Amino acid sequence: MAERDDAWQTVAAAQTERVLRLVTELFGHDVLGAYEHGSAVLGGVQPTSDIDILVITGRLATPAEKRRLVDGLMAISAPFPPPGPERCVEVTVVAQPQVRPWRYPPSFDLQYGEWLRQRFEHGDSLALQAAVNADLTTLLTIVLLGDRPLFGPPPSEVLDPVLMEDCIRAMVSDIDVFMDEFEGDTRNLLLRLARIVTGVIDRKDRAAEWAGERLPPEHRQLMERARAMYLGRRPDKWTGWPSEARVSADYMISQIRRELPRRRPGQGVRLATG
Repeated sequence: MAERDDAWQTVAAAQTERVLRLVTELFGHDVLGAYEHGSAVLGGVQPTSDIDILVITGRLATPAEKRRLVDGLMAISAPFPPPGPERCVEVTVVAQPQVRPWRYPPSFDLQYGEWLRQRFEHGDSLALQAAVNADLTTLLTIVLLGDRPLFGPPPSEVLDPVLMEDCIRAMVSDIDVFMDEFEGDTRNLLLRLARIVTGVIDRKDRAAEWAGERLPPEHRQLMERARAMYLGRRPDKWTGWPSEARVSADYMISQIRRELPRRRPGQGVRLATG
């Protein structure tokens, strides 16, 4: 097991280095910094975790630069599900003027993830466009609190603070939107709801464990199933479980919406440690 973990880490480090080299070759001195987020910051990478990187630039990228960046990332990132030790890569590029001064909701210049691969392969120009994205609020919060530069200064030197009220709003505002994709991404969306329920920005498996212990018995089995999938202990398949999974999701959504008005002014989410 240790040898397998070492192999994954070695391959992930090589993929990360290739991403950073690609970004610096494309943007040169216009790259202000690159930062880890996701599982690498929240307590450890799991077998199914992506390599999550935020890139801050000083300007918006040109369409040609975006196309070259996407082509390079498709060559570096493993398709989902990864067939070997290589990992899926998620890269979010944000031009500093898009988020400084801070305003909600923020925008990114470009985002690459394996859920977008087919769109990029088919030449979908809309996938290359800058976009307003409330979920970026949580990503930036993790980057700022995690403080894990891959290169460049500390994130607090290139990003303004994110208001915790905005972070909470982002976590709940797009529930209806991402639930439209529930059947196609059941595991991740159940785990995302678990994270929102906890009120702590934590690794998905730990959020699932915390939430599962507090959910009614009829929902615990589904949360443990999603957690086991995330940890690579069982295949990511929901055959025979779609209605039960949706019922559990709907229950968590009802709890989230019930608790939101009870939050004290200034009470925000926090980043888990350890």
